[in-house]
Amino acid sequence: MSERAETGRRAEDLAAAFLAAKGFEIVERNFRAKAGEIDVVARDGDEMVFVEVRARSGRGYGGAAASVDAGKRRRVIRAARVWLAARGWEGPCRFDVVAFDAGRLEHIPAAFTADA
Repeated sequence: MSERAETGRRAEDLAAAFLAAKGFEIVERNFRAKAGEIDVVARDGDEMVFVEVRARSGRGYGGAAASVDAGKRRRVIRAARVWLAARGWEGPCRFDVVAFDAGRLEHIPAAFTADA
């Protein structure tokens, strides 16, 4: 596994542990569809949460959260629609970002919407 892939895997592990400690139920990890990928699918109360995890070693180029650009948001939204249809979920959902910048974790609930 490349160093970049290992960093991403560790960040996803830490994000899932952080969310679980906050009371989220981790439903699925690394969901892949032709449309895109979802790093973490979690349930927060009555909401299904699709979480994009990003990690950067520094804050250059706008940092990890800023790297979730319009294209990435579209791919996550498309993958979420596939997940929702496959699982038959009809309840509320949202899109969160967990960003790691130089080891510092930032959770951004409702970071973007499906209208984005």
